[in-house]
Amino acid sequence: MFTGIVQATAPIVEITERANFRTHVMKFTPELLIGLETGASVAHNGCCLTVTKIDGERVSFDLIKETLRLTNLGELQEGDVVNIERAAKYGDEIGGHVVSGHIMTTAEISKIFTSEDNHQIWLSIRDKSLMKYILHKGFVAIDGISLTVGDVINNRFCVHLIPETLERTTLGKKRLGDKINIEIDPQTQAIVDTVERVLNQKEQEKLLQQAEEMADIAKTE
Repeated sequence: MFTGIVQATAPIVEITERANFRTHVMKFTPELLIGLETGASVAHNGCCLTVTKIDGERVSFDLIKETLRLTNLGELQEGDVVNIERAAKYGDEIGGHVVSGHIMTTAEISKIFTSEDNHQIWLSIRDKSLMKYILHKGFVAIDGISLTVGDVINNRFCVHLIPETLERTTLGKKRLGDKINIEIDPQTQAIVDTVERVLNQKEQEKLLQQAEEMADIAKTE
């Protein structure tokens, strides 16, 4: 489990590429290495990966086919910087919202508006069916960053970034067309799915009742 509060950024110092498989070697700061062990979970741009090797400040992670398909991690190159969050511990402050680290889709940056103290990014989501979970003032994790959804228009939505977020994460360096990892808030997803299921059930019951009434009318004629 994660909180969507990025703790640091880290560069990729080495990539080993095989068919539908990658190994990323990251350079971690001393703070990120505290208590870190092989087998631990670490979020990279919001995607939960497992530590496979620790060699001093160099930490290795394997990326399988599904991870490469669903996230932006397969497009990264040596020298690129990644948002990092260590797994949350019981008792930690949840400054963002509960995040699983399971990326559902990606989104493309379609517009960027900047002013002196404000930065607005518009995103066009890849899997349009997930837009029903993107609600005004709801939560979404973008490259591992817990953010509040701004306006929602058709298949696009925006987020507003404060200077602190721009400084501590990679979002300040993003450009038009860049691909961003998206994780939907699980509570929002559960509520929307439950409401849909209840409404569908009521609609089916209504149609069944109408069919029975028509059958009764036909018998009396």
